[in-house]
Formats: sequence, structure tokens, C-alpha cells
Amino acid sequence: MRVLVVTAVAAEADAVAAGLGAAGYARLGEEFVRRALVAGPDSPAPLTRHGRAGHEIDVYPAGVGPAAAAAGTAHALGRGSRYDLVISAGIGGGFPAVAPIGSVVVSSRIIAADLGAGSAEGFIPVTELGFGRHEVYVLGSLGRRAMRALGALYGPVLTVTTATGTAGRAAELLARHPSAAAEAMEGFGVAEAADQYGLPALEIRAISNEVGPRDRSAWRIGDALAALTDAFGKLPPVLESWTSHEH
Repeated sequence: MRVLVVTAVAAEADAVAAGLGAAGYARLGEEFVRRALVAGPDSPAPLTRHGRAGHEIDVYPAGVGPAAAAAGTAHALGRGSRYDLVISAGIGGGFPAVAPIGSVVVSSRIIAADLGAGSAEGFIPVTELGFGRHEVYVLGSLGRRAMRALGALYGPVLTVTTATGTAGRAAELLARHPSAAAEAMEGFGVAEAADQYGLPALEIRAISNEVGPRDRSAWRIGDALAALTDAFGKLPPVLESWTSHEH
């Protein structure tokens, strides 16, 4: 089993790595994957490899937003390493009635919530426009097993290019995606890149703030990073027992 975990920033990657360490994964080494589109040609980003008993999990902070996430994931996958699964992981916003601060969400669907067009009748997803797609296939069996092992919530995770900062925007998103559990900025990009390589994807988010009016004083980033570490301490047995033939 070999998994690529993609985060946005180094703090998230460190939280994931801490969880893997608690699960008995030793750090095997560090490689560098160039992110020319994100940080410039002279600023490689570290990819760390962690292993236990024949299983390997690579952790890579690819950058913020769906474009950086897609480019970074594609760079990492293009190195020639053979992966079985790609996971988008990090902290994110939770819809208050579903995912409170400090909880963990496992994706049932990964949706590009603002990929489409505006109209007098409202937002039109790109799929309804007749080209492209705004949702990527997620492995349901693996997601549900991860949910149970992590004690997590299970629901759609929205990918946005602008984080929600008003009650009106939150209400608009829920009107279009009433079962949404969380929002973040990278999942769809990671999943699209994985799909280009024929690989399944999953998204795991620890909730640091409510989706709604922007209030930095209410953010609990430290708590969310701790929840992310705890989640990745519990996740390895699920991954190790999973096979790519499952759906």
C-alpha cells in the first residue's frame, strides 16, 4: 500500500506526519518536488516519506488553492512512484449544524462549489453548462471505513477558491449543497490530478472555524491541527487493510 497525502501548507503536513509517527510509521527520508507554478523555480517543497511493514505514506505540502493543489499533486505523481490512493488533507471550515469546530470530516463527495457560471436565475455548475465537471468520484467504502475508525463525520466537502466570509455566502452554498459538511480550498484540485493518473481520491478535513461570517478570533487552528494529527494516528490500519480493488 502506497499513499500520497497532499496538504496545502507545511503546518498541516507536520500534523499529518505527527499522526503517522504515533501510528508507528518511521520517517524514511525527504525528497523535493519542484513547484515552479507556486513558489518559483528555486523553491522546492519537501515531500517526506513515512513507512511501516511494507506500507509507505508520502506527505507533500503542495500550496494553497485548487490550482496549486492540482499542479503540486501532478508533480508528485509524475515522479514515477506508483501510488494506490491520493488523500487531500488539512484543516477547513465546517457548516455549523453539521461539523463543529474540532471535529473531523471524511468526504463522501468532493465538489468544486464555485466552478461554473452566474446567471439571472442563479449559479450554474459547469456540468450543467455541458462541459467539464464539478465533482470527482470518491471511494465510498474506504470513506465509510475511515469515518468509523476516526469517529468522523461523513459528508460532501466543498472546494472553493474564495473562503466563505459572510452568512449570505454560507446560505447560498447550503441552498445548492444542503448536505455539505465542510469547505476547503484544495480537495477538487487534488482529486482531479489523481484522476488523471487513474487513482482514487479521498478528502479528510479537521474543522478550525465555522463557515459563515469571518471572525478570526473564533478560529481554533491549533485544535484543528491536533485533531488532524489524531485522525492520521488512527487512519493507517484502515489504509493497510484496504485494497485498490474495493469500491
